[in-house]
Amino acid sequence: MSARRFASDRRTAPIARRLGRLVLLAAGLFPWAVFGHEMPSPGSRALGRAASGNEDCCEPDLWLVSTRRLPAICALPTAPALHVERRIAGCWERSDMAALLGDDSRPLLIFIHGNRYEAGSAKSQGLLLARHVAACCPAGPSPRTLIFSWPSEQQGILLKDGRAKYDRAFVDAHYLAWLLGQVPPEQPLAIVAYSFGALIAAEATEDLAEAHRSGRPDIQPWSTRPGRTHVVFVAPAVRCDALAPRGPYRELLEGLERLTLVINSRDDALKFFPLLDRDVRADALGYVGMPRRWLGDGIDYSATDAAGIVGRNHGLPLYLASPALTRRIARGAVEGLADE
Repeated sequence: MSARRFASDRRTAPIARRLGRLVLLAAGLFPWAVFGHEMPSPGSRALGRAASGNEDCCEPDLWLVSTRRLPAICALPTAPALHVERRIAGCWERSDMAALLGDDSRPLLIFIHGNRYEAGSAKSQGLLLARHVAACCPAGPSPRTLIFSWPSEQQGILLKDGRAKYDRAFVDAHYLAWLLGQVPPEQPLAIVAYSFGALIAAEATEDLAEAHRSGRPDIQPWSTRPGRTHVVFVAPAVRCDALAPRGPYRELLEGLERLTLVINSRDDALKFFPLLDRDVRADALGYVGMPRRWLGDGIDYSATDAAGIVGRNHGLPLYLASPALTRRIARGAVEGLADE
């Protein structure tokens, strides 16, 4: 609906009709415009049941680090009280960072979710992703999958909620940066980040670069780690010039071996991304993509537009419901990650 037509309707339509239109607009259009966690489609629920299959024989090594009860901070912390859990025999049990980082013999896969995830939905989608990765990439050592669970529960409606989570993503990037700085440098590392999760990951690498420049001894540098590093961005809600030669998150590419980008040029949520930051007003990387030439020759890069599969919707379950997209995400993350 154009602004001119909407103004005309406001002058001529009765109050009840105007209210009805506003309700339909909010209910029908804007669920996509707040970077929400979509309800899984029937197809994705069926796929989830198929992936869960026999839990006893294909149970992944699954962990969780949560920042949901931690305060807002404006810099990389020194010793944050991250909440750590491990899934054992189908149940989540309390653990600690020493246990999480105590096995560097296998790759570490970090999943960072997007907006409007409750703690339970973050766990369930992390589990689904881990099972898909195991099914798509059975060769080589299975990764230890870590869910980075951040406070993205719904707060308000529409644009207000999107802006609140956009701001919170910068906070949780500081916590993620500290976590990444503790990963053994030789351990192969993969990050799968969806929607605002990509903003958290990109900001975290900037934190690590600054910590390295300032000489913090408790933080492992991102750019010089000898272990292989792969990054997968799915519908990333981060500015489209993020990785440009003079982009704000160029540090992400330092030491990176593979970048896999899955965009959606029809995504109704990402279309509204320029409204989140009044100072930037940039399109989302997950909406318009980026050119290969920005990366140079040393990075294995692949990009896919999922518009024909996912349509206008914004929800990770829709990507994981597609075998083709799931394979691309899984292989981009861990295929060849542990090779010598």
